[in-house]
Amino acid sequence: MRFAKIAFLAVALTLTAGCTSYKQVPYLQNPEVVNNYGKEIPLYDAKIMPKDLLSITVNTTDALASAPFNLTVQTSINAAQENTNTTSSPSLQQYLVDNEGEIDFPVLGRLKVGGLTKTETENMIREKLTPYLKETPIVNVRMANYKISVLGEVASPGTFTVSNEKVNVLEALAMAGDMTVYGMRTNVKLIREDADGKREIKELDLTQSDLILSPYFYLRQNDILYVTPNKAKAKSSDIGSTTSLWFSATSILVSIASLLVNILR
Repeated sequence: MRFAKIAFLAVALTLTAGCTSYKQVPYLQNPEVVNNYGKEIPLYDAKIMPKDLLSITVNTTDALASAPFNLTVQTSINAAQENTNTTSSPSLQQYLVDNEGEIDFPVLGRLKVGGLTKTETENMIREKLTPYLKETPIVNVRMANYKISVLGEVASPGTFTVSNEKVNVLEALAMAGDMTVYGMRTNVKLIREDADGKREIKELDLTQSDLILSPYFYLRQNDILYVTPNKAKAKSSDIGSTTSLWFSATSILVSIASLLVNILR
């Protein structure tokens, strides 16, 4: 009877440990936190930051009138055959946002775009172009270097370009092939630098559904996600190094023993 109680207790503890570890695996647990959230969640819209590279086009029915606002640059192209001259092909001028959040736009001069969204920038340029054009132009602004990086315990770490200028934490992990079995879902570090150069490291718990309500759910350009390894990864690394050390020590001891046996004969 006593043995049965001990066995039952052992099984219960094993099951409890299994449940505890399982709770650290699934993403977005307790979805009712989000489903019952009473407030409206605003749509995310990326803001322009220093060192962003902008592609800006201005279009009207009169191509000649809008041409001064669509500068082009010559891009070198090497010919395939030898002993031929290098030709060039025009491409649209891109604008690098400086540390003050400004760009130098043709005719209009210096424009403050830092901190504005894409739509706000388009509206500002459209308004400033009114005196120069007979009709309301179509202005299109795109961020040409919207990139995020994912490192640590993921299947395919790397830097990824986001074409639609909108990506959340889960989508970023999907780009990197999701976490490995060694990834700590309760401690994913987000490294971010704001427009003033201030850096912060935010710890995210991907097992909690309220992550969706967090201001850190959507990534900004140049954000870095680092997936922390769990204890199992650390132990496996420890075992590997310890095993190598034991093999080396054993090999040395065998060599010394063989040497002593040969000397004492």
